Amino acid sequence: MEISANNKRIAKNTLMLYIRMAFIMLVNLYTSRVILHALGVDDFGLYNIVGGVVVLFSFINNAMITSVQRFLNYELGRNNIEGAKKIFSASITIHIAVALLFVLLAESIGLWFLNNYINIPFGRESAANWVYQFTIITTVVNIIRAPYNSTIIAYEKMSFYAYISIIEAALRLGIVFLIYLFLDRLIAYSALVTAVAVAVLVMYVIYCRIKFPICKYKFEYNKKVYLPLVNFSGWSLFGAAANVGANQGINIVLNMFFGVTVNAAMGIAHQVNAALYQFVSNFQTAFNPQIIKSYAAGDKDYFFNLILNTSRYSFYLLFLLAFPVVLCCNEIIRLWLGEIPLHSVEFCRLIIVFSLIDALQGPLWVSVQATGNIRNYQILMSVLILSNLPVTYFILKLIPIPELALVVRVMINVVTSVARIVYLKNLCDFPVKKYLSYVLLKSLFVSIISLPIPIFFYIMIENELLKLVLTIILCIVLTLFSIYCFGINKAEKIFVKEFLRKKFHLI
Repeated sequence: MEISANNKRIAKNTLMLYIRMAFIMLVNLYTSRVILHALGVDDFGLYNIVGGVVVLFSFINNAMITSVQRFLNYELGRNNIEGAKKIFSASITIHIAVALLFVLLAESIGLWFLNNYINIPFGRESAANWVYQFTIITTVVNIIRAPYNSTIIAYEKMSFYAYISIIEAALRLGIVFLIYLFLDRLIAYSALVTAVAVAVLVMYVIYCRIKFPICKYKFEYNKKVYLPLVNFSGWSLFGAAANVGANQGINIVLNMFFGVTVNAAMGIAHQVNAALYQFVSNFQTAFNPQIIKSYAAGDKDYFFNLILNTSRYSFYLLFLLAFPVVLCCNEIIRLWLGEIPLHSVEFCRLIIVFSLIDALQGPLWVSVQATGNIRNYQILMSVLILSNLPVTYFILKLIPIPELALVVRVMINVVTSVARIVYLKNLCDFPVKKYLSYVLLKSLFVSIISLPIPIFFYIMIENELLKLVLTIILCIVLTLFSIYCFGINKAEKIFVKEFLRKKFHLI
């Protein structure tokens, strides 16, 4: 395996995913505000709640995407093109079946729920049903698109993935201005969103059929192909359901004890955390295909090195972004919202700590996925993750402090991380000692070295704007310094020097 070529591909793919993310974030920030103005508060809320009903039924699709990517990566890692063709065709068939099941549920239970339980403003019942039907079509299109999306990522063609996402975001931006031409802007917006989804699906299909030999659909029922895909998807869905259950369950528990004000603070914390974690998520997406392919090829050394490096780099990347946010959380939220909702700062800080632990663990989950043996793993992880609910309820019953809900999540995440490492050791002889010394200790040392000086200046400076600007600069500079001096090895330092010399004529 040509490791240097793979590393270059990973670096290029990471860059393309960051460009994609930056553009989409900017467009989304702008369009959200303009759409709210164009539709009005009532229609904007109606669009979101009606779309939310449909999202409940499309939950299974996320598990299917994970499964298809894993099996395609595995077959491509073995250079088994015929096997990859069968996986692709089977995934198309399964996704069509999922889409039909989704339509059946959405047009029966979903439609009944919409018209009987959703609080629709008077006179907008017809519009709500039109929005619902367009949203169903959009969801079906996205379900059918999933195998093509998985194929592009499996082949590591992140440049096309980035370009098509940028085109999609640009088309959605165009919709914002087009809806002013229509009498009923809500229905027009829903129809145009559907049109964009169809157009993007057509572009995906054309590109994949031209570029990838495996993207030629042929119906062929083979239990040896279908059953592993469905089985893997089922256990992936089980694990995903546990995560969603823990997140939503904690929100419900908080609501039971403290009311909607605390839920609003939690919502703000989740928004801040999601914006930060997108960087790590995109970074890991670029590495994941290589992790699975290296396992399939039997290259254990490269497989373990990828896991260790991805874990370490993921933590560094998130810590670089998260440290100034955690330290200046008061100032950032006040600048963003104009005021600081009660509990929002503490929630933000705790949930970011939770995510820093998760950043170290993401590649470990992909390594389990690479083996294909996920049943016992998902059962173990799901039990641990869902234990958040009874433990949180019990703690809040004894000590009614909202922040303790996230303290419990952080502590259980630590326990889950230990269990994951032990499980991997037994599953594939994972190098635990190397992980502890090469990843955890280095990450901890980088964090400790970076902390004192920014914290000192944050405490000493009184002017809020000066404090925010100077603290952010110090956090970034000192974190980069700590990573370079203590977080990377000699070969990586040489790579950094060469990169700076070539790109910026430095060092």
